[in-house]
Amino acid sequence: MQLPLAYSIGDPAGVGPELAAAAWAVRAEHGLPPFFVVGSARLVEQAARRRGLAVPVCTVKAPDEVADCYDGALPVLDLGGHPYTPGEPDDAGAGLALNALATATGLVRSGAACALVTGPVAKSRLARVGFNHPGQTEFVAEACGITPENAVMMLAGPNLRVVPVTVHVPLRDVPGLLSIELIRNRAAITAAGLVRDYGITNPRLAVAGLNPHAGEDGRMGTEDAEIVGPAVAALREVGIDATGPLPPDTMFHAEARARYDVAICMYHDQALIPLKVLDFDTGVNVTLGLPIVRTSPDHGTAFGIAGTGTARVGPTIAALRMAGECAARRALL
Repeated sequence: MQLPLAYSIGDPAGVGPELAAAAWAVRAEHGLPPFFVVGSARLVEQAARRRGLAVPVCTVKAPDEVADCYDGALPVLDLGGHPYTPGEPDDAGAGLALNALATATGLVRSGAACALVTGPVAKSRLARVGFNHPGQTEFVAEACGITPENAVMMLAGPNLRVVPVTVHVPLRDVPGLLSIELIRNRAAITAAGLVRDYGITNPRLAVAGLNPHAGEDGRMGTEDAEIVGPAVAALREVGIDATGPLPPDTMFHAEARARYDVAICMYHDQALIPLKVLDFDTGVNVTLGLPIVRTSPDHGTAFGIAGTGTARVGPTIAALRMAGECAARRALL
């Protein structure tokens, strides 16, 4: 039997706890692999009741106890109680989220769990309790001994996979941050990840241009000819099937998507707008380049709707399923 997935609870005032319970409630219908929550058993029980779910909870002390209770209850590795107050984040809750993230990451790194699925956190709150990373991706990468530049964020759904070369930076800074080496490195890590975790033998990478019409021979910017094009050439020299720079406005219709396995995009919105148009409820945030499998639902804490029962469980289901599939492929290597 495959080892269980570890799901870190995220901010307890957000939607992470209730969505973990909601996913367990439909585990059979969606063929989800066994998973356990790292967080607070009492809090998960309260979140489930608030959502109107009859989800029994069993407390486990280690992942090897999950199989004994998973069929009849949602296993929770309990890190201590915390009041369930949806929509009202506080520093104590951020502390629980950080403890859960660190504990879950450690369990996966040790081989006790097969993959890590991270619930949504509030980075501003985490910063108040000593979290010094831009996000959970960088925290997990450091815990695994991987530098941030070698941990690549891919957003994946049934219709599209995208990788933003630059992520959470102002748009005005993007041209100055792009380099041949940056594009080449992120694309190469992406290609290796598609082989290892997705079973794609020869991944096809479509590399978007930065400028309209991919620069149109320099009339709309020189970055595509001077940076993006040479990066694509460098990828091809090492045997990676990369094409580009491609005009971004014609990359994402159905016929174009059939010609590649992942789109390498130059900035955040260039990647995430088409992904969220096509796969809004099924998009998964995947970290490539790590020695462990890590996924996350592609949404935030949603404090405004936490506890109302309206948060959609689709992204959590997709993140759990994808983590299990990737872990199963790695187990065969």
